[in-house]
Amino acid sequence: MTHWQKSKNTALNYGRTKMLRKSLFMTIAAASFAVSITQASPARAETTLEMAYMPIVPCSQLFVMEGMGWTKKAGLNLKLTRFPNGPAIVQAVASGKMDTMCFGIGPAMVTRGKGIKLKVVAAGIVEQIGVIAQGELVTYFQKYKGAQALRQFAKDKGRKPKIASFPKGSVPDTVTRHWLIEMLKMDLNEVELIGMGASRVQQALLSRSVDAAGILEPIMTIVESKLKDAKVVVRADGMMPNQPGSTIAVREKVLAKHRDAIVKLVELHIKATELLLKNPEKAVPHVKKFIAKGLLSDDVVLKALKSPSSNFRADPSSILESTTYMANFQKTKKIKTKVSTDGLFDTSIYKEAKSNLGK
Repeated sequence: MTHWQKSKNTALNYGRTKMLRKSLFMTIAAASFAVSITQASPARAETTLEMAYMPIVPCSQLFVMEGMGWTKKAGLNLKLTRFPNGPAIVQAVASGKMDTMCFGIGPAMVTRGKGIKLKVVAAGIVEQIGVIAQGELVTYFQKYKGAQALRQFAKDKGRKPKIASFPKGSVPDTVTRHWLIEMLKMDLNEVELIGMGASRVQQALLSRSVDAAGILEPIMTIVESKLKDAKVVVRADGMMPNQPGSTIAVREKVLAKHRDAIVKLVELHIKATELLLKNPEKAVPHVKKFIAKGLLSDDVVLKALKSPSSNFRADPSSILESTTYMANFQKTKKIKTKVSTDGLFDTSIYKEAKSNLGK
């Protein structure tokens, strides 16, 4: 064998050895990666739910769980759709859209009354509605009590007081009517009650095109912060004591198919409720992002979260009796005759979620 042949064989052997080492390294690396994958905890299966909401403080639990990343971590992909008021969500649900929703108990009863099968699985807030007045009407409430303030204003100004709220059948509208009819013993014809969406109510107050509004947070706090002569003249207990407010509701077919996911959603709702009650400061950036697209100051949002009208709840059992009362009022006063509480609640989801959190 010549020197040239020996050199060639040596080079070939070196190349083969190098290739074998590289192949062995890749095999070991692949095996190690496979072992690491099998040893890692399995990824949580993701459940996608289309969810309707309104940009109001009573839906704050949803904003907290989304903003803090709890839903994603729990394997819940919430596709959120924003609506101006509860009746608008009812229309969407009636057309076959939305799996779950954060809306008032009033629209929930209307939806059930339409024959649409859904269940309320959690409460959101109670005693959420107040009356905020602006301008001269405030002075009348300072000088006179209740109905006398509205009647004297009408007599002096030669027109009915204009009171804004959400559309007919919503919780703000129902509670405002209850205040006028049951608490003040007035005829609805003595005032001009105007239904509109949340942003329009706020605009109407700020532009002084209405004298007052039966409404919720954050609108009351925003208006008080912008108009020096605006003031909340009646709180919830003077309108409809123990009034139920926002809820978390789910279509029955979605609940049957994704029960575990809905239980997890309610677990997060309970957790968010506790945070809002005990440490609302942590909720501010997340609530702020949803209710005003980040345009409100932290101070205004925090004040709205601490408002006497922000009484957060989670247990649906706590609003059973008051919901029946509200339904009967809507029927007898013909606000909404087709409302139903029959089979409306499923309290077992909350109980299971509460049990899971206690483990």
